[in-house]
Amino acid sequence: MKKLLIASAVALFGLSNAQIAKGTVYLSGSVGYSQQETNNGNLKEENFNVLPRAGFFVAPNLAVGLGLGYQTSTDTEITTSNIGGASVVSTDKFKTPAFVVEPFVRKYWTLGDKLYFFGQLAVPMQFGKAEVENTTVATFGGTTETTTTSTEAKYTSVGVTVKPGLDYFLNKNWTIEATIGEFGYNNFKPKEGDATNNYNFGLNLSSVTIGVKYVFAK
Repeated sequence: MKKLLIASAVALFGLSNAQIAKGTVYLSGSVGYSQQETNNGNLKEENFNVLPRAGFFVAPNLAVGLGLGYQTSTDTEITTSNIGGASVVSTDKFKTPAFVVEPFVRKYWTLGDKLYFFGQLAVPMQFGKAEVENTTVATFGGTTETTTTSTEAKYTSVGVTVKPGLDYFLNKNWTIEATIGEFGYNNFKPKEGDATNNYNFGLNLSSVTIGVKYVFAK
């Protein structure tokens, strides 16, 4: 039984000699876009993000890195009404563009010659603003009047996240990695107003993300 337990531990935690060498550099990142329309197009939500990342192994199986990118979301609502015989079309837009900075550290544990388990600790930061714009077009007979108002408020967001995952080397330069869930904390602070704290804990197959990265092999 003792020998069986030792053999199981070796298989699980990977006492393999395969390590990612100190000085190795890799490039990865994410790009995403989504759009959803409801209510015959009168409600629309758009999301876009791009976040390239670079990592550097400061020791075997231990990397530090940085992500720099941009993200934005736009919610649009169009309402039509009739006021005093005038046709009024009102368009409300809520937009949140932000510059993203994400330093991180990632530790690998060898499971095999090409397969690794990793844990990543990151500190994602966002520096952005919330923009609200309303455009109202009122038509009465042959007369049209357009009114536009807008406001904006800057905000900062700082968080701490922990992600577990698996990394498989297809060859010496390309890998496929998967992360499963996320544990984290986020502090959202508008320039004027109270800060809010959010906590996120999840480890399930519905939140698996798949990505690829390029490795400058030593």
